[in-house]
Amino acid sequence: MLEDLVAAAVAAGSAGAVYAAAASRVVKQYERGIVLRLGRLLPEVRQPGYTMIIPGVDRLRKVNMQIVTMPIPAQEGITRDNVTVRVDAVVYFKVVNPAEAVIAVEDYRFAVSQMAQTSLRSIIGKSDLDDLLSNREKLNQGLELMLDSPAIGWGVQIDRVEIKDVSLPETMKRSMSRQAEAERERRARVINADAELLASKKLAEAAGTMAAQPAALQLRLLQTIVAVAAEKNSTLVLPFPVELLRFLERAGAPAASASEDLEGPLAQPAAPEVSGVPDVPEMPPGAPESGEGEAGIGQV
Repeated sequence: MLEDLVAAAVAAGSAGAVYAAAASRVVKQYERGIVLRLGRLLPEVRQPGYTMIIPGVDRLRKVNMQIVTMPIPAQEGITRDNVTVRVDAVVYFKVVNPAEAVIAVEDYRFAVSQMAQTSLRSIIGKSDLDDLLSNREKLNQGLELMLDSPAIGWGVQIDRVEIKDVSLPETMKRSMSRQAEAERERRARVINADAELLASKKLAEAAGTMAAQPAALQLRLLQTIVAVAAEKNSTLVLPFPVELLRFLERAGAPAASASEDLEGPLAQPAAPEVSGVPDVPEMPPGAPESGEGEAGIGQV
């Protein structure tokens, strides 16, 4: 009798262990459990941790609540300004209502992917090429609104949508590069013209200053010579400025006049006077020589 009781207890324990193993479920922290009992959804959502269901009657569906990163395959379309482009994007979404994600849609991941591709093609057709290249924030917001409207009914929330890349035809790339090059050249010419205008104004001011002070031109010439001679790799031809010649001429004029004033009295010294000897008057032409005239005239 005792052996029968022990065998029954062992059998019951084994059956209980098998039942517990079949009914036990573990829901992870980032998951939520949805129980379908005989095909009907139970209102209670199983939270993370250990839970049990009725084997053969209940069916547990686990729904991932993490943010899902889904790349959108590249979509080719024609923009509003008739340019063929190829655009790919990425969408971030998460499940906020596990029951709706299981009941309202067959496969919410596939549904979000298809809706994202359709919305992306629609955005390409409504936008210009310049908007796709430079105004992506606005396009991302519009694409997010287009996806979020149907996704709410599926228990899915769109976190954000980003356009990753815009591929252009090679001919369009060359045209855009030529346009950018022309724009850069235009800006360079404008900058050079502004620099020339500013330099001309400064040179005019410098010319006015040098005209008022002629020595400034000589100092500037000497500075240029010093700057060129510092390289020591060229032959320097130094012109002799005319202004320097004029300066030397003006500087030598007073010295020459002073020399003439000193040399004039020394060139013809005055004859010394002889005291006691009267001056002899000159004889007129044809007059007799001394001693042949009247007596007393040629004798001293």
